[in-house]
Amino acid sequence: MRIVIKNGRVIDPAQNIDATTNVYLSRGRILEIANQAPEGFTADQEIDATDKWILPGLVDLQARLSDPGSNYAGSIATETKAAVAGGITSICCPPDTSPVNDTQAVTELIQRRARQAATAFVMPIGALTQELNGERLSNSYSLKQAGCVALSQANQPIQNALTLKNALEYVATLDIPVMLRCEDEKLKNNGIAHSGPISSRLGLPEIPPSAETAALARDLVLVEESGVKAHFSQISCSRSVEMIAEAKKRGLPVTCDVAIHQLILSEMDTMTFNSLYRVSPPLRSMDDKAALIMGVKTGIIDAIVSDHSPLEKDSKLLPYGESVPGMSSFETLLALLVKLVQENHLDLSTAIRAVTQNPANIIACNTGSLEAGNSADLCIFDPNIIWTLDAQNMVSEGKNSPFTGWEFIGQVEQTFFQGRPVFRNNPV
Repeated sequence: MRIVIKNGRVIDPAQNIDATTNVYLSRGRILEIANQAPEGFTADQEIDATDKWILPGLVDLQARLSDPGSNYAGSIATETKAAVAGGITSICCPPDTSPVNDTQAVTELIQRRARQAATAFVMPIGALTQELNGERLSNSYSLKQAGCVALSQANQPIQNALTLKNALEYVATLDIPVMLRCEDEKLKNNGIAHSGPISSRLGLPEIPPSAETAALARDLVLVEESGVKAHFSQISCSRSVEMIAEAKKRGLPVTCDVAIHQLILSEMDTMTFNSLYRVSPPLRSMDDKAALIMGVKTGIIDAIVSDHSPLEKDSKLLPYGESVPGMSSFETLLALLVKLVQENHLDLSTAIRAVTQNPANIIACNTGSLEAGNSADLCIFDPNIIWTLDAQNMVSEGKNSPFTGWEFIGQVEQTFFQGRPVFRNNPV
């Protein structure tokens, strides 16, 4: 099918494009971005995008799809629908599935279910160690051959430094990035909230910033020794931003990301004991939040992720300390990002780059751009619609969003995946 999307503001940081023009799609690919139709092009469908933005489909480096069987709500079929409702067309899913994605068979199962859903591009991340137990290394080579775009321990970092050293040296020979979540189990000490005045006031077990930064310091030393391409996931502390900036300055092959909620919320939001605000790593101080935003602004933090974790209702009905950490975030990622732009924390190009070009580059994936020849994965965003998030109307099976009741300006109107419309918003 040949489609032309006309008169939209095309924003594609990968090509340094920010202009009002037309996008031509043919046979599931981007044909051209131009004011005039390519020679011989006849559109089967015309879409008027006047006063709207045309963006590359977002690339999310960290999102759980609940498949194969796990403690999360939904499935690949339901959660990819939620993703495209938020303009996300490429998704990396961590290996903490059930069974753990530590074999070629599980990787292929995830890919098969994603192909059956045919809604978004799902890229599995393989387990660095068997069963994510941090002891025996998985067969990283076979996981890469099966299609894993990176290797990771999900939210279960390797505590034994020698095991991690061996793992990084092995992965360094495979030319595949390793995604590291930094957390020292002993320093965390079963804590659940950021160490500060709020946790002291509420009497919640604390997680000091050093639980992250001490582990990050160790990991940076091992990354330097091994030469592996390392991506640090979900950093949350101001000191972490400084350490990664220093590592980049010294030429280490490192990148990092931050979860969108860490740029919007802080420990102050946990004062009501509302378990919807419980995440891992925890919401940090206002100073940490400001440092993370500045990290994105200056390019030290490369990518912004949803950290989508759709949970059953019962998981959040428990007391704060007993509830399961995580937020359902697909449908608010772009809206919250635009909110940061509207509040002058980020410029639009930097914000869009952090969820398109940069994450695609990290995993060496040919997405996140509207370059001619690429798969036609894009979304049309209306920056003028005012809407309020209602948990019951969320597409995701997980309704665990703390942003319920928030008013947003700007919403995804339509999403295309491989040139096919996979989502269309029907505002009431």
